[in-house]
Amino acid sequence: MGNQNIRYYYNRLNIAERLIVINVAVFILSGLLKILFGFSGDSIIRWFELPKDFFHFLTQPWSIVTYSFFHSGLGHIFWNMLMLYFAGRIFLNLFDTRRFLNVYFLGVILGGLIFLLSYNIFPALLGINTALIGASAGVTAVLIFICAYLPNQEVRIIFFNVKLWHIGVFVVLLDLIQISIGGNVGGRLAHLGGAALGYFYARQLIKGHDIGSGFAKFLDAISNLFKRSEKKAPLKTVYRKENRGKGTTENYDKESRQRKIDAILDKISKSGYESLSKAEKDFLFKAGKE
Repeated sequence: MGNQNIRYYYNRLNIAERLIVINVAVFILSGLLKILFGFSGDSIIRWFELPKDFFHFLTQPWSIVTYSFFHSGLGHIFWNMLMLYFAGRIFLNLFDTRRFLNVYFLGVILGGLIFLLSYNIFPALLGINTALIGASAGVTAVLIFICAYLPNQEVRIIFFNVKLWHIGVFVVLLDLIQISIGGNVGGRLAHLGGAALGYFYARQLIKGHDIGSGFAKFLDAISNLFKRSEKKAPLKTVYRKENRGKGTTENYDKESRQRKIDAILDKISKSGYESLSKAEKDFLFKAGKE
C-alpha cells in the first residue's frame, strides 16, 4: 500500500517536480553510501561527473548528462531545486512536458560542452584539475527561456514586482562577475552555456522554429530501445469501421486544443500573461500538467 501511495503522488507531479525528487533522491543516496558503507564521495561521483579532460570524457560520454544529477552540498542543491521549482511552474503553464525536457537537457548538454571546451582552450584554465557537477546549466536554461519568451511579464519577489527580463539580465551579469573574480569558473561557464541555449530557444520559438524538435525525436528513439517488445497477437479479422469515427473525433479534439493553446500563447506574446482571463490561465495550467 505504501509503495502504491508513493507511486500515486509521484505520478501527480509535473516534470519539474519529478526532476527535483530525482535530484534530491540521488543526493541523499550518495550521502548514505558515503556515511553508512564507507564509500568516499569522489569514488561515487567520479563515474558521473563531467571531467575537464577531453580524452577522459570519451571514456564516459554519459557524463555529459549525468553530471547534472549530482551536487556538492546542501546549499548547492537547495538553490538549484528552488529555482527549478519556480521557473518550472511558469514554464509548464505555457508549454508541455516534452518542450520542458528539450530546454532543460539541451541546456545541460550545452553547458557541459562549454565547460569542456573552455578547459581545453583557454590558457589560464588548462592546468586546473577540476570536474563539473550540478543541475545549474539546465535550470538556468529554463529560467532564461521564460525570461526571453515573456520578457515583460512581472513576478513578485518579496515586496517588489520585477519583470522577467530584469531577472534574466541579473542572473547572467552575476555569472560574468563571478567569472571575472575567479569564483567557480567552470560552473559559471556552464551557467552561461545554459543561458545561451534558453535565450536562443525562446527567440527561435517566437519566430515559429522549435530547435529542440530533433532532440525530442532522439529522446523518443532512446526511449523505444528500452521498451519491451510486445508479443504479436494471433492474426484475426478485425472490422474498424466504427473506430474511424472515434479516431477522427480524437484527432479533431487534439487539433482544436492545440489551436486554442497557440491562440493563448499569441495573446501572451502581444499583451502579457496578465491579459489572460482566469479561464485561459486555468486552461494553460491544465495543459501544462498533461
